[in-house]
Amino acid sequence: MERDLHSDEGMATVEYALVTVAAAGFAGLLVVILKSDEVRGLLMGILRGALGT
Repeated sequence: MERDLHSDEGMATVEYALVTVAAAGFAGLLVVILKSDEVRGLLMGILRGALGT
């Protein structure tokens, strides 16, 4: 049996895995950013302004 070196077999699985890893990395970065006191204060200010309190 001859093997095709340009076969796309399995590419969808690899793409899903890469997107999942990238999403997990992005989520981790967001967690680090959102733990910052400055960002937390900024978000609370936005929420207070939106709620009118």
